[in-house]
Amino acid sequence: MQPATHSFGIQSEADRLRARAIWLYHVEGSTQNDIATQLGISRVMVVRLLADARRRNEVRITIAAPLTETLLIERDVETRFGINRVIVAPFSDAEADPVKVIAAAAGYFISCEMKAGMTVGVGWGRTLFNTLPFITGATLDDFRVVSLLGGIAAARRFNPAEFAWQFAELFQGEGFLIPAPAVVDSAETKHALLERCGLSAIFEMADKLDMALLSCGGISSLTTSYRTGYLSEADRRSLVEAGAIGDVLYNFIDANGDLVNHEVNSRVISVNLARLRRTPERVLISGGKDKLVALRATIKTIVPTTLITDEQTALALISE
Repeated sequence: MQPATHSFGIQSEADRLRARAIWLYHVEGSTQNDIATQLGISRVMVVRLLADARRRNEVRITIAAPLTETLLIERDVETRFGINRVIVAPFSDAEADPVKVIAAAAGYFISCEMKAGMTVGVGWGRTLFNTLPFITGATLDDFRVVSLLGGIAAARRFNPAEFAWQFAELFQGEGFLIPAPAVVDSAETKHALLERCGLSAIFEMADKLDMALLSCGGISSLTTSYRTGYLSEADRRSLVEAGAIGDVLYNFIDANGDLVNHEVNSRVISVNLARLRRTPERVLISGGKDKLVALRATIKTIVPTTLITDEQTALALISE
């Protein structure tokens, strides 16, 4: 769920509390007792706020109540990083996993932005995969979805091909997938696949994208990239020694957003960063404490036109 209005009108304390209660209950899945504790009010007041929201028709597919606090944070991030549009999902727990709330905000954004005739490139990962239940599908003519990364055979839920396919299905569009692993055994194999097996034609479609939906990954051993087994722990340690702090579509970058000098980058089957930067609309969807350094670097390297993240991550971005 995502606030449906970005008005800077005056917001009463009751409106603010009601909006927070809506978000905590319907998106974060907090109990009424938990909400009462977090907001410093009684459980009876929480029940009244939620009932009032339903009566006002503020709880539908989206949340219609304005959240002035997040609007101010959004503007601060936009100014600090030179991003055209920042969408911050309310999130009160700095220690919890923000994936669901980011996915909810991104799902609403995607539902509004998809139009007939578009060609959309998609990345992959847990955050992007979790947007699917929050996207309102439609039948769009001449709509194309291009996967920007090879497949992951060992992890179907977060497989780039699986996400791209389901995304295309939501809009009754054509899906263009990369029939190759995300990481191959050598630069020579990569060259052969691109030149002899027709994969280069799919990557050339990346030059004609209207929008790219992307996430980023940290370098910790807990991220999706390493759970799949395509990169060993030895690879991970070697990348860290080379200065890698995370990746965008398996393009491993340093803190400045530059590709690290490492052989893994030469055998990745994905769209390169130079092509991504030529996409008119670059939407970066990511957040969480474990991705903060990678997120900063990714902002530098792809220069997103839109950033969708959570409140705690946004506050961390502007605090340094």
